[in-house]
Amino acid sequence: MTDKVQIISPIDGRVYAERAYASAGEIEAAVARAGTVQKAWREASVAERAGYLTKFVDALVSLNDEIVPELAWQMGRPVRYGGEKRGVEERSRHMISIAEASLAPLSRPEKPGFTRYITREPLGIVMVIAPWNYPYLTAVNSIVPALMAGNAVILKHASQTLLVGERFAQAAKLAGLPEGLFQNLVLNHADTEKLIGSGRIDHINFTGSVEGGRRIERAAAGTFATLGLELGGKDPAYVRADANLDNAAENLADGSLFNSGQSCCGVERIYVHAGIYDKFVARFVEFARGWTLGNPLEAETVVGPMATPRFADLVRGQTLEALRKGAKAHLDWRDTRDEEGSAYLAPEVLTNVNHQMAVMREESFGPVVGIMKVADDNEAITLMNDSPYGLTASIWTADLDAAARIGARVETGTVFANRCDYLDPALVWTGVKETGKGGALSEIGYHNLTQPKSYHLKVV
Repeated sequence: MTDKVQIISPIDGRVYAERAYASAGEIEAAVARAGTVQKAWREASVAERAGYLTKFVDALVSLNDEIVPELAWQMGRPVRYGGEKRGVEERSRHMISIAEASLAPLSRPEKPGFTRYITREPLGIVMVIAPWNYPYLTAVNSIVPALMAGNAVILKHASQTLLVGERFAQAAKLAGLPEGLFQNLVLNHADTEKLIGSGRIDHINFTGSVEGGRRIERAAAGTFATLGLELGGKDPAYVRADANLDNAAENLADGSLFNSGQSCCGVERIYVHAGIYDKFVARFVEFARGWTLGNPLEAETVVGPMATPRFADLVRGQTLEALRKGAKAHLDWRDTRDEEGSAYLAPEVLTNVNHQMAVMREESFGPVVGIMKVADDNEAITLMNDSPYGLTASIWTADLDAAARIGARVETGTVFANRCDYLDPALVWTGVKETGKGGALSEIGYHNLTQPKSYHLKVV
């Protein structure tokens, strides 16, 4: 096994950066440091932790001008979007602001002769295994609340976005976080699994593939470490007959194609009421034509390459299979960069699709979306639930009561009405079925990063 990992840029296929994997000694030293400093950190008040973490977020945001082109080189996102600064701030500052209340002791109703309450105590060492598609946003979901809750954090970032881990470490240093409280390690799969199975990690938060989640579970078996897993997705949207067509079409085009479709909660399949189907498709295609492929370093580029050629080829294969089975392509771009073996993949919109096609059943994670006609709410619900995944679903309608009723029957972690592809930090971020388990953000995120402890004190 090689002792180094390379970032192959999707822009030009060349090596953008190279890093050495951590040695066994470095891993051992990192865990030892984390365990030592966490014992002191847990004694700090929530207000003291908030001061450090606010500086941490400020420092990370201050690096944004350098981060934006790095993201383009590492995973292909166009520079025009300015990185992930806004979401990082929104999520981090919200979690800092609610920490005091979320971690406060819970008093029980008065009972003569007794004092009873429940506290929330840090777990110890939290390991965050972050993905490449939103490498800052997915990581801060756990890093900031884990540290606010009194834990130490070890970050293992995806090999495609290794420099993100270094930026987090730089921000921690600039903020003056106690040395060893946050550490970034470059790990291969074998050493990652060995560390998880060592029994010295108290909680693992992993965002990635279903198979990756299974490997994490197997590695952690018998350690009694807690897990937070956000895995695959095939998020659906349902456009009812009373929907605002322009609003639905424009926002669903964005929700399907932004970040080259490489979004955990990106829309991958759309069901439209038969009464408005033709009008919706026409409007959707019109908006989708504005999502053109280009070099992510150029300011006018809307859609950049996918993170790797392998991912792009998977989506190409799904699209070609659908076309062979009778699907209709509406964009059919002609771009010399878009060919087998290239990370550059132009967006596509497919109709005449069905659930015998992989593009409507299997995760795509790319800039292709299928649009299917349905007769009514019941058919839409049946099709939305015909998936092994369940992260988000969006319902587009003028009737919010109907949206809530439909949402109650959809097997998903989040229900949207008249919006999609967004994470509200005041709400728990969770999934069902093969999308995973656990939950991040909101006060529930703090509950999953702490251990409850009961106090039952009797007067004698």
